[in-house]
Amino acid sequence: MSGSKHALNWTTLLIAIPVGLMASLVTLAFRGIIDVINQLLFNSDHEITVAMHVWPWIFWPLLVGGGGVLAGWFLRYAVAIEQQQTVKTDYLEVINARLDAVPTRTSLFRALSSIASIGSGASIGKEGPMVQLSALSGSLLGRWLPASLNLRNSDIVAMAAAAGLSSVYHAPLASAIFVAEIAFGISALQRLIPLIVASAVAVMTMWALGFRNALYPLADTLFQMDGVSLLMTVLIGLVAGVAGWLLIALIGRSRRLFSRVRSLPLRLGAGGVAVGLLALLSTDILGNGYEVIVKIIEGHYVITGLLLLLLLKTLATTLSVGSNAVGGLFTPSLLIGALLGVILAQSAAALQLPVGDTLLYAAIGMAAVLAAVSQAPLMAMLMVLEMTLNSSLLFPLMIASVLASMVVYRLQSASTYPVVSHHLSRSEAWYDFDHMRVDQLIIPGAALQPEESVGQALAVSSLKRERYVYVLNQAGQFLGVVSIHEISRKVLAQEITLDSPVSTVMDSNFPCIFQGQSMREGWEAFSRVTLERLPVLNNPQERRFMGALTKTSLIQKAQEFL
Repeated sequence: MSGSKHALNWTTLLIAIPVGLMASLVTLAFRGIIDVINQLLFNSDHEITVAMHVWPWIFWPLLVGGGGVLAGWFLRYAVAIEQQQTVKTDYLEVINARLDAVPTRTSLFRALSSIASIGSGASIGKEGPMVQLSALSGSLLGRWLPASLNLRNSDIVAMAAAAGLSSVYHAPLASAIFVAEIAFGISALQRLIPLIVASAVAVMTMWALGFRNALYPLADTLFQMDGVSLLMTVLIGLVAGVAGWLLIALIGRSRRLFSRVRSLPLRLGAGGVAVGLLALLSTDILGNGYEVIVKIIEGHYVITGLLLLLLLKTLATTLSVGSNAVGGLFTPSLLIGALLGVILAQSAAALQLPVGDTLLYAAIGMAAVLAAVSQAPLMAMLMVLEMTLNSSLLFPLMIASVLASMVVYRLQSASTYPVVSHHLSRSEAWYDFDHMRVDQLIIPGAALQPEESVGQALAVSSLKRERYVYVLNQAGQFLGVVSIHEISRKVLAQEITLDSPVSTVMDSNFPCIFQGQSMREGWEAFSRVTLERLPVLNNPQERRFMGALTKTSLIQKAQEFL
């Protein structure tokens, strides 16, 4: 079966099946390694928030800090290789740049760094290294495929990344949307379909191996969409947007502070010690936060405990991510969102507002903060919907996710995924190109009056280095142009002299554009001619000369989104 020049073909769909199978097995292997570390360190099958209590509290900062030192030691090798070979390891960067492969050594070193951080309790998500390793497995598979299939390695990496994320969260559609939305800019449905196939196969594999359930127990509770609930949803979306913006800002600040520590082992060790000290107040801040979200949804916390945990988890995540711990922000963002949603809902209930089941707002907060931090609202709403299996949450999730994402966008905050910022910048540049007027790129043009001589036209042309000189009347009205090549030809043919007026060689039908037209209309005008410059007039009626527009300036503007 041969490939196709199109993104969607039978070969791509068939390759997506083994890619999804392999990615799910890779994520299970990663989980197994973390479980082995838990057994070795804590002799426990429980999550880190519970297992840490096996050790006396005085050892907690040492354990998390020691894990950070080991994580930094591994990360140092990955960074050194990346700098020496100028390679991009992150799977999103590989997909976005359409690179040949995911680097193997740097991916493995970063995975080891992540294992050290996660295994010792750093406030970091597991999904990052799981998806990275899944992407690596897809890349390795792609290298073995025959060239006759005409499949880009980056497309197989995208399938594997979507499948890996789907294996972690049991959310195939959201995972496919995420990779398309972040890495591709969701530019083509054809590129989305094989991602969905790979993600669905990954979840089917997880189901077949016994992992078939909603991740969060909210499937049996109905969300009542009334006026108060709608207002509550809007409030959560807005507050989550501010919270996401603040989290991004704090992580940026934390990274700048930790960057003063040049040694990666010391940097991650210091971050681990700081998180371990926070764990003295509550071990619930350790790890990615999955078990804590379940406890929140089951109503195990009072509002004061929720507030304290929100503060501590935000600080712990800021410290872990800021110190360069390798991992994901998905589940920490979900936990922060769950805390925020329940806190706001319980506060409203304390004011005697009929908000219904306050625990349902945990899901709304989860989607909203995830959308704010990732700047991928489609992914966020679908992921929480799939993780809860509660269809009544669809509309509040949509509202809160979009609002939170818009708040962060309007606050001009960068996403935690640099590729997203690139797509947003490109989208804004495209919008500007479609809506900005050509008068914003106008430059002066060489001009003469019709009674002036062709000799003066040649002099002006030589001085300004322009092939055409514009002819205007005394009121500044555009009459036409004179071509320097045409003047030279006629002078040599002795049809005119250097003292002849420019009106004798003037072209009054020269193409022009108007200052109120968009840059895209200017681009279309240049596509119809072979000129480097076009005169810009104020309007078709007065035809007053405003200046010139160059093709080069339009190309430079277009490069911002091409």
